[in-house]
Amino acid sequence: MNLNQNLVIQEASFVLSVPDVRALPAPTFAELVMAGKSNVGKSSLINTIVGRQALARVSSTPGCTRGINLFRIQLSDISLHLVDLPGYGYAQRSKQERKAWGPMIEGYLQHRVGIRLVCVIVDIRRGMSEEDEQLIEFLDSLGTPSLLIATKLDKLPKAQQKVALAALRRSSQREVLGFSSVTKDGKGPLIERMAVAATGGVSTQA
Repeated sequence: MNLNQNLVIQEASFVLSVPDVRALPAPTFAELVMAGKSNVGKSSLINTIVGRQALARVSSTPGCTRGINLFRIQLSDISLHLVDLPGYGYAQRSKQERKAWGPMIEGYLQHRVGIRLVCVIVDIRRGMSEEDEQLIEFLDSLGTPSLLIATKLDKLPKAQQKVALAALRRSSQREVLGFSSVTKDGKGPLIERMAVAATGGVSTQA
């Protein structure tokens, strides 16, 4: 595929949600993964890139994604799966739920052979948490490509956006893509990265 052509998401559909990685079907397409703390705008990001208002559930209550959600995406001539992992770090979920999520997420990331890229999503206003850093270290140890996405860019004045992104790049020592579900900033570059990852790799270093 010529990635210089206009990339268009032609179709997006929900496939299934499972509470355990063992319940997932065998991987048939490249899998691009969305991971991050609760309430960083993960569902809004998914809905924005696919051009749908309610493909992924958006809620004012953090932590609504409790299982592994699988979506089928047709990106121009590329078929892929978008995987939405449960948000981590939400204290009001039960201890049993929080305890179960760690092994579920780690098990998926460690053993799922179809993964091509993991997008680690953070709120630009808050930066990386300890959990985010641990996730990226875990992905690096597995040799799994990752991309740091800073959402809610529109919440900062224009003059502060570049400063905040540069600070996050320095602290993380990796590439950071700014994104806003309101202004659609970052949508095109993220779709291009999805295509590159699904068809053969992505640069993960700044």
